[in-house]
Amino acid sequence: MDHFPIFMAVAGRRIVLAGGGDAALAKLRLILKTTAKVTVFAEKAAAEIHAWAAEGKLTFIPRALEAGDAMCAVLFYAANEDDAEDARVADLAHADGAKVNIVDNLADSQFITPAIVDRDPVTIAIGTEGAAPVLARAIKADLEERLPSSLGLLARIGKTFRHAVDVLPMGLKRRAFWSEFYFKDGPETVETEGAEGILPALGTLLDKHVMAETNSGHVDLVGAGPGDPELLTLKARKALDKADVVIHDRLVTPEILELARREATIIDAGKEGFGKAVKQSDIDALIVGYAAAGAHVVRLKAGDPTVFGRLDEEIEACDAAGVSWRVVPGITAASAAVASIGQSLTKRNRNSAVRLITGHDTKGYADQDWRVLAEPGQVAAIYMGKKAARFIQGRLLMQGADPATPVTIIENVSRTDQRVIATTLAEMEPTMSKAGLTGPALTFYGLAPRDAVAASYDIQEQEFA
Repeated sequence: MDHFPIFMAVAGRRIVLAGGGDAALAKLRLILKTTAKVTVFAEKAAAEIHAWAAEGKLTFIPRALEAGDAMCAVLFYAANEDDAEDARVADLAHADGAKVNIVDNLADSQFITPAIVDRDPVTIAIGTEGAAPVLARAIKADLEERLPSSLGLLARIGKTFRHAVDVLPMGLKRRAFWSEFYFKDGPETVETEGAEGILPALGTLLDKHVMAETNSGHVDLVGAGPGDPELLTLKARKALDKADVVIHDRLVTPEILELARREATIIDAGKEGFGKAVKQSDIDALIVGYAAAGAHVVRLKAGDPTVFGRLDEEIEACDAAGVSWRVVPGITAASAAVASIGQSLTKRNRNSAVRLITGHDTKGYADQDWRVLAEPGQVAAIYMGKKAARFIQGRLLMQGADPATPVTIIENVSRTDQRVIATTLAEMEPTMSKAGLTGPALTFYGLAPRDAVAASYDIQEQEFA
């Protein structure tokens, strides 16, 4: 990001604005929501600015900005709607030491003003770094509809009650209390009893949580999908939002890890075929250890945890320790990959079954029923097959597979840098070596991209014409 989002303390501090027209009004409507001391300089100003000055909401000085006028200002806005004048006053404000924003001039501004959802003291800032203001406004409108109008009131009263809640242990139990207050008891109390009923309701709720038995930990075994965050299930998103600890494999993308709570402990427990790896027994111990201590653990696996994911071993470890668990399935790479090439895993008159196989297991290259796979019309999705490509190719050819059988390699499935490579069984290796694959790749045996099939069909039609 080019702009780091922060919330600046402006209470009692100066914010200076130069300009008196529409651009100035738009900024002032936002600035006047703060408790800053606002000063406006303009030779001519809109009626609203004069009215705000008469009400004591700002100080209006009816002249152009001069040197020293922005002294001690924490923020300065140039809103004259005149490029030359804005550049002049910006230079003066820089000299006075203020941070400068020039309206509609992102390149020369030191900061930008985001779209804001105001539920004071709950404030949500939405920025697009000037790229898409319309999008920011749409997000703002959506959030305005979702957040209850009483949220600010609840937050202000809740803030006064925070020390009392210190009797609850940090983590899951304290979070459960506040969640119930903000999203259940609090709004219901405001609706039925008004603001006067909030503090008594807080006390009753706190007694309930203090007396409740300590929550035991829990493990969610979650599929993160192939990489695109938008392919996460709703259950997976909710699990990440609640997690105290996230234990992930090496194929989970940073964009998905970003969805976890900021306070969550993130642990990389990645494995790599024929390379360095965290022992499964150590991963099991991590999962069980954190859960036994009362944490909500998300074991986050790329794709679907039921497909080559050591799911049974992790469930057995949870059962042995008496820890509750739940499986949250994800979209496996084969489903996302086949969709990206416009094909289906099964098709009438072609194949009534599909095999999901792995290129290697704990003992090395994984053996399969190569004789059956070599038969015409067979389809297989090969996971973790990069280093086993020559082995797989050799076994299939030895069993009589047609060298012209289509093979499609898809690297970084569903991600922005996805790459599709179409080849044949005869050229499977060295094609994979020459491709220089660096990301995770899935290989389809018996399938070609739909556009490649169409192109091949057109060529055949021309040859027979």
